[in-house]
Amino acid sequence: MPVQPPDATGGGLVRTPSGVLVPADIDPFHRTLHHVAPSGLIGQTSQTSGMKRLEAISGKTVGAENLWMGQTHVAASTASGNHHHGASETAIYVVSGHPAFVFLDVEGDEPVEHRIQTSPGDYIFVPPFVPHREENPDPETEAVVVIARTTQEAIVVNLGGLNWSEVKIR
Repeated sequence: MPVQPPDATGGGLVRTPSGVLVPADIDPFHRTLHHVAPSGLIGQTSQTSGMKRLEAISGKTVGAENLWMGQTHVAASTASGNHHHGASETAIYVVSGHPAFVFLDVEGDEPVEHRIQTSPGDYIFVPPFVPHREENPDPETEAVVVIARTTQEAIVVNLGGLNWSEVKIR
């Protein structure tokens, strides 16, 4: 593709096969939307006991450079293992069920295990490195959440407990 003269912002442009001028530093893979159907979710990702993660949007699936998105399923009457997601921020949207998100609140005089009980439509933000676990207290219904992370990979560091003693910040 021939490179055109720089545009007003100083970057070059290229003409696509269809004749459209686009910024030269955007490769063809990143000029189109990508559709991932439920059948295209990948289960071969980092896992934690008591839950199943399915990868939808990532470097592997759509060439994402800064984002990972997928689903987590927690069976009825199940708690996940304790874990954190490294330097990645995590956003969670509750699709179904009433999962609880458990972490150790260390901001008071004494550390206290804190549970956030959720319902469909709720959002949770998990800051980087915060030890936590998901619990599904419902004896009959699976809990399903959608998760998005600020990395293209599903960073998961499994821990023995909720305390910060096992957290290694790199």
